[in-house]
Amino acid sequence: VQLVESGGGLVQAGGSLRISCAASGSTFGLNYMGWYRQVPGKQRELVASVTTEGGVTNAADSVKGRFTISRDNAKNTMSLQMKSLKPEDTAVYYCNARQCVSLIRGICVSYSGSRNYWGQGIQVTVSS
Repeated sequence: VQLVESGGGLVQAGGSLRISCAASGSTFGLNYMGWYRQVPGKQRELVASVTTEGGVTNAADSVKGRFTISRDNAKNTMSLQMKSLKPEDTAVYYCNARQCVSLIRGICVSYSGSRNYWGQGIQVTVSS
C-alpha cells in the first residue's frame, strides 16, 4: 500500500488549506484512515480520522470546528480541509491507513500491526 500526500504549504494565520492523500495498492480491508501531525520533539498526534465504512469521523479537540475530514472510497482518497489556521497547527502532516480489528464509534481501539501504513508526510506551515 502506498499513501501519497499533497497540498501542503505555507499559509497565513486565519487562512485555509486543503491536504489530500491518495492510496494505492492492496487497500482492501483497510477500514480506517486518519491524519496525524508531528512537530520536532513531540509525539505524533491524531488530528482527525474517518472510517471507510459508514464514514464515522473523529477529530482532536484542538481542531474541532476548524478542520473537516472526508474520504472518497471509490477513488481511495482522503482529504483534510483546514480553516482558521493557527501558528500552532504548523507541523508535518501524515496520512495513515490501517486495518482496525476493533472500531468503537470510529475510534481505532486495536489494529493489525502488519496492515498499518503511513505516507511520507507533508509540511504545513502557518505564519503569524
